[in-house]
Amino acid sequence: MTEIHDNQRVGVYVDVQNMYYSAKNLYSSKVDFDKLLHKAVMNRQLVRASAYVIKADTPDEENFYDALRKIGYEVKIKDLKEFYSGEKKGDWDLGMSVDMIQQAKKLDTVVLVTGDGDFSVLVDHLKSMGCRVEVMSFGSSSAKELRESATKFIDMDENEEKFLVE
Repeated sequence: MTEIHDNQRVGVYVDVQNMYYSAKNLYSSKVDFDKLLHKAVMNRQLVRASAYVIKADTPDEENFYDALRKIGYEVKIKDLKEFYSGEKKGDWDLGMSVDMIQQAKKLDTVVLVTGDGDFSVLVDHLKSMGCRVEVMSFGSSSAKELRESATKFIDMDENEEKFLVE
């Protein structure tokens, strides 16, 4: 696998809900998505940064989406589904996976920002396509299989203040 170099083409894919709840539960704080993007790119050539969100119809939701766009993210929005039983569900696992597979041909490195272990099979597939796959998340809320499948795991717990809103 290739090491990090300045002319690597990088795609960054952020599971916003996963990161939001990890920061909230672990540190009673919020993620600084600007700092996160800078760390993910590391002076390489950013091809695409996508933030995947679930629309929950909360008061400042649109302002948050606009802030993500100003940072440089393409914001992908999916409605929260409510089932007849009252159960609510919303996730982007399949959509994120399809985007990464489709875009991998144009990338040297995929940076996946989540702790969700369901992505470990995707990570293995992207590596088999020739991509370096870096996973960023708070290690204490990250699935072991995801950490182990990554080419490189960036543990945001090791310097959490660097990734949290001050």
